[in-house]
Amino acid sequence: MPLPKHALPRLAVIGVVLAAIVLLFAWVGGFLSPARISGGKVADALQAANGKVFPGFRRAHAKGLCVSGRFEANGAGVALSRAALFPAGTVPVTGRFSTGGGNPLATDGRNVFHALGLRFSLPGGEEWRMAVDHTPIFIVSNPADFVALQKAGIPDPKTGKPDPDKVKAFVATHPETRAFMDYMKTAPLPSSFANGTYYSINAFRFIDAKGSERFVRWQFVPEAPFAALDKAKLDAMPRDVLFDELIGRIGKGPLKWHLVIVEANPGDRTDNATVRWTGAHRQVDVGTLVLDKAATEEAGGCRDVNFDPLILPEGVAASDDPLLPARSAAYSASYRRRTIEGPHPDALTQAKSEGEGK
Repeated sequence: MPLPKHALPRLAVIGVVLAAIVLLFAWVGGFLSPARISGGKVADALQAANGKVFPGFRRAHAKGLCVSGRFEANGAGVALSRAALFPAGTVPVTGRFSTGGGNPLATDGRNVFHALGLRFSLPGGEEWRMAVDHTPIFIVSNPADFVALQKAGIPDPKTGKPDPDKVKAFVATHPETRAFMDYMKTAPLPSSFANGTYYSINAFRFIDAKGSERFVRWQFVPEAPFAALDKAKLDAMPRDVLFDELIGRIGKGPLKWHLVIVEANPGDRTDNATVRWTGAHRQVDVGTLVLDKAATEEAGGCRDVNFDPLILPEGVAASDDPLLPARSAAYSASYRRRTIEGPHPDALTQAKSEGEGK
C-alpha cells in the first residue's frame, strides 16, 4: 500500500536523525578516524608497559592515599577568572597522593614523580578537578608519542625489563623525552609528598567576569621546607615510606600549599607540556590548600574519583594542548575498567592487614 504523501517528509526527518545518531556513535568510537588515539588505546598501552593488568586499580598512578581538607581563597584570583573557587572564602577539597607507575604494590624507593589529584567542591554544585605532578614538564608532547613510549617500554618476556635498545631508539628521536629523563636524573626528589611543588603541567584558559581570556599554568607551592631523598639509597627504603611519612606528618598538623597562578607571556607555548615557561612571569597567589586528613583508599573517599583535568568550572577552559583531551579520555577508560573489575585492597590496607595477622 503506497504511503500517503504527507508521511514522506516525516520519514525523511526520522532517517536523517537516525543517520546522525549512527555517525555520532561512529565518531565517538573512533571508527571514522582509526588513527585517533582513544582513551582505550592509551589504557591498553599502559597495561602493556606495566607487564600485566592489576584488576581494580588505576592504569597509572595505581598506588595512592586519600586526603581531604579545604581551600582558603584570598580573593586575588577574581581578577583572573570568574571561577567560583576564587572569591574569598572556603570550599571543601578531597584528593589523592600517588606515585608514578601502574603497580599498586610498588616500592616508594623509586625515582618517579609524585602526583596529587584534587577535587574542589564549589558553590552551586560545580566541581574543579585537577591532576598535578611534582615535575614542571611532561615526558612527551602528544598522545601518539605517549603510546609509542609505552610500547617501547613493554617488558621483554625473557628479562622482565624493557628492551633498552627500543627505549634508546625512541629517546633518540624525541629530545623532549631526553630532557625529561635528564630532569628526573638530576633534580632532587622530594623527601615527602608534603614538601614538593605540584605543577598543572598543561596550560589552561582563564576567563574573567568581563569575558577576557588569558592562558595560565599553576602550581601548588608548599609551606613545608624542601628536603630531598638520597637517590643512592632508594633501593633500601621501606616499601611504603612516602605514604607512611605523610600519614604521620598530617597527624601532627595540617599541610599547606599556596596556589600560585602563572600567567603566560606572549609567545609562550600553550600546546606543549614539555616546554617550560622561562623568564619573569606575572604570578598571583590566590589562596591556600589545607589538607588535614589522610586515609587509605579502602577507607577514604578518593578511590572512585576520576581526577579528570577537564572537569572544569565556569571561568576555566582547556588550552590547545593535545594532551588534555587524551588525559581525560584515558582516565575515563581506566575508570571504566577498574570499576567493572571491582575494588581490591590497596597497598597500605594490605600492609596493615598483614601486620595485624602477625
